[in-house]
Amino acid sequence: MAASASNSKAQEIMAGFKLNWMNLRDGTSGKVLWQNSEDLSKPDQEHIARVPKRILKCKSVSRELNFSSRFEINKLRLEQRVIFNDNVLEEWFFEFGFVIPNSTNTWQSIIEAAPASDMIPASALSGRVVIETQFFNQDVLVSTSSVRVFYV
Repeated sequence: MAASASNSKAQEIMAGFKLNWMNLRDGTSGKVLWQNSEDLSKPDQEHIARVPKRILKCKSVSRELNFSSRFEINKLRLEQRVIFNDNVLEEWFFEFGFVIPNSTNTWQSIIEAAPASDMIPASALSGRVVIETQFFNQDVLVSTSSVRVFYV
């Protein structure tokens, strides 16, 4: 596919894509620790998330996304980078797969925590961590969004 056709398709997908809600749960207990209904996929601003600092003590975190798409997406995937003071601390890669046009979907992923000895205290991280999420249709970048995390 030509670059302009790819770009046009990416713009169409983003125009029809909406992150309806998201939550973060303790991966062991299933208890919801944070939830938000702001569309954090929008690339035109740096979003803010105020997340309970106790999430950093979880052995794993379950992230659940609910999203809608007006258009078919052949292979939805995300690449996320946890950036602290302009340095990438962690990278995560997730693949949802095919998205039916005019559908609403829920996607749950488990993120394993680093060992407790490697964890940076919430007080040092708060406001200095940005989670950059790139949304792809196969290998075509659709959008990049950023969320600055404050641990409360």
